[in-house]
Amino acid sequence: MQRRAVAAVLAATALLLTAGCSSGAGGAPAGGGTTASGSVPSARAGESAAPAKGAVTVLRTVTEGLKTPWGLAALPGGDLLVSSRDEGTITRIDTATGRKTELGKVSGVAPAGEGGLLGIALSPGYAADHMIYAYFTSASDNRIVRMLYDEHKPAGEQLGAPDTIFKGIPKGNIHNGGRIAFGPDGMLYAGTGESGERGLAQDRKSLGGKILRMTPEGEPAPGNPFPGSAVYSYGHRNVQGLAWDSRQRLFASEFGQDTWDELNAIVPGGNYGWPRAEGRSSDPALRNPIAQWHTDDASPSGIAYVDGVIWMAGLKGRRLWRIPLQGTRAAAAPQSFLDGEYGRLRTVAAAGGGKVWLVTSNTDGRGTPKKGDDRVLEAEVK
Repeated sequence: MQRRAVAAVLAATALLLTAGCSSGAGGAPAGGGTTASGSVPSARAGESAAPAKGAVTVLRTVTEGLKTPWGLAALPGGDLLVSSRDEGTITRIDTATGRKTELGKVSGVAPAGEGGLLGIALSPGYAADHMIYAYFTSASDNRIVRMLYDEHKPAGEQLGAPDTIFKGIPKGNIHNGGRIAFGPDGMLYAGTGESGERGLAQDRKSLGGKILRMTPEGEPAPGNPFPGSAVYSYGHRNVQGLAWDSRQRLFASEFGQDTWDELNAIVPGGNYGWPRAEGRSSDPALRNPIAQWHTDDASPSGIAYVDGVIWMAGLKGRRLWRIPLQGTRAAAAPQSFLDGEYGRLRTVAAAGGGKVWLVTSNTDGRGTPKKGDDRVLEAEVK
């Protein structure tokens, strides 16, 4: 009962953001992200703005030689789990030595195009149940499963059989979404894509082009805006990044098509416009992004929240974006770092102590791999 009550309260106050995928050209200068006005609630009284300017220092390469890395999850002891989109495997990385150990291959993954083994997350009760959740493309759909991780078994045999908790998310050669994360309310959130079928994003009966919110068992979460449905927000093109701030408001990034990529603050039941709008719109029925970028400069995937700032990984933009916040608004123009230094960036995750983990994505068929790609980096951010 306590979890149900908390979930209902959070459903009324949580703010999500969407992340998607982008094709096509743009062409804005670095730092060209802009803030939107009048689209999301103002900062609460007493909420100060994060500093307008920051800094990024890459401290080290944690490991290299990864193939199509996509999702990342941090184990309680500090090691990392990384999924491989095309190989369908999960690998454990010793963050002290960089040593890689393959847990095993996830049964049922059917990689093609942008689909395959995508986001991963640890169960909120991982210390007791040792469950790993994964979002992947199967032969028929995109789905979410959970698997027992038994590290005492031999390498390559440590993953139990997938237990499907949620299925029927539309699949395509493009726009499969794939980021999953457990929120502070204990519910599982998933970003989905419209699989190239634009109309699905505005269809609230479809699971495509949505942010979904469900229980750990895969049932629609209590307090969702549409009774009996896992749909939490809609009108998204392709969602691949989810992160909560210190007040339990969820943010996400979204790929545009040819013009604008977005960072959004999501309200329950909100319509984020696609395909009726790309980027900002004058339509009062649609939610505007809090920041937007030309697609050449971003094409954002993962995001992370650290000390009042959203950090956003850019694929086509090949850089890391810093978006300082004041409440649910961008407090200043976004600032870019690492422009072209490490190529395409797929995932950014908070590492504690003012640091983040970064995962490159140069072996995904759209990058130019260099010796050592792909890799996991540790960076200090301010």
